[in-house]
Amino acid sequence: MSADPNCIFCKIIEKKTPASVVHEDEHAIAFEDVNPQAPVHTLIVPKKHIPDIHSITVADRELVGHLFFVARKIAAQKGLEKNGYRMVINNGPGAGQTVLHIHLHLLSGRAFHWPPG
Repeated sequence: MSADPNCIFCKIIEKKTPASVVHEDEHAIAFEDVNPQAPVHTLIVPKKHIPDIHSITVADRELVGHLFFVARKIAAQKGLEKNGYRMVINNGPGAGQTVLHIHLHLLSGRAFHWPPG
């Protein structure tokens, strides 16, 4: 998988920066957010460095879909199905994307309001 040497998520993937990993496979890694916005806040990150949604190619379709499969698996392991959970992908600084490497937030454990933000 491709990496960006300046990307904190790529450094986590390469084991150069520690993280509380809850899932890892050949395509993705999931770890607890260091600045959680809910009692459960897990980040699911593709191992391929893709800066934002507009950088996804047709070849990345399965990889991006895999993130949702991993989220479902983690939600089941944590027993989140009963009370529900939210999955979010922020795209761009105006939407709150602080790390330019696409990632899926899995959030649960508190009430969420609509609209968000």
